[in-house]
Amino acid sequence: MISKLKRSVLAMPGSNARALEKGKSLPADVLMFELEDGVAEGAKAMAREQVASAVTGGGYGQRQVVVRVNARGSEWYKPDISAIAPTGPDAIVIPKVNSRDDILKAAADLVAAGAPFKTKLWAMIETPRAIFDIEKIASASDDPASRLEVLVLGPNDIAKSTRARLTPGRPALLSWLSAGVLAARVHNIEIIDGIYNDFNDEAGLRREAEQGRDMGFDGKMLIHPNQIGPVNEIFAPSAEEVDFARKIIAVFDEPENAEKGVVQIDGKMVERLHLDIARRTLALMEAAG
Repeated sequence: MISKLKRSVLAMPGSNARALEKGKSLPADVLMFELEDGVAEGAKAMAREQVASAVTGGGYGQRQVVVRVNARGSEWYKPDISAIAPTGPDAIVIPKVNSRDDILKAAADLVAAGAPFKTKLWAMIETPRAIFDIEKIASASDDPASRLEVLVLGPNDIAKSTRARLTPGRPALLSWLSAGVLAARVHNIEIIDGIYNDFNDEAGLRREAEQGRDMGFDGKMLIHPNQIGPVNEIFAPSAEEVDFARKIIAVFDEPENAEKGVVQIDGKMVERLHLDIARRTLALMEAAG
């Protein structure tokens, strides 16, 4: 059963009170209140207070609310955790995670700050070291105490630190993106693709979101409300996929096919492994409403 989709993860600066309020009416699956890159140094304390108040006040309905704090080791990290953890967001996002140990230490910080257990951890994967150790980082989720639920890839930071060029189709990053998907699947957690920078280019956004979906990502991080609609659509099953999934389930449910490993549907050979895919497709459709 799929209960909480993460197709669209909209980053919103915690220093912008209007944006935090507007989030209550936006159709994003996840609102990521930002205390790190999207907030100037002089506004960090004010943003922290506003985000803590917004999370405590609620009013976001079925939207998941997560908070990206400043990096562990920065001067703002401890105040961020102390202020945000007790308010109980759905998750706290840790930037620039480099190791499994970073996850376990952050989880201990949440416990010490009084975060309820429902508050999970998301890890930003943004550095060459994190890419090298992506499976080890994901393995932290095998320990329930780690709270690790999601990996979020940061293509901009990865490109900057490796000097790779972010060109259309992201050829320089494909092997690293795929490594993240593999690590997430090995350890049964979710993974979110990074932002598409040009929020006025819907065609480019669609191409990149389709690429991420086809690679196996569960959703995409966004920077503008206009990106929500296209990404929600792309990361939900199409009508054709839903129809074919229903056919697969119906055919395998027929008594004469109870022991069959392979059947033919619409001229295609369909194996029992496709039955699991079909059930997931319908679960995604139902979760998307």
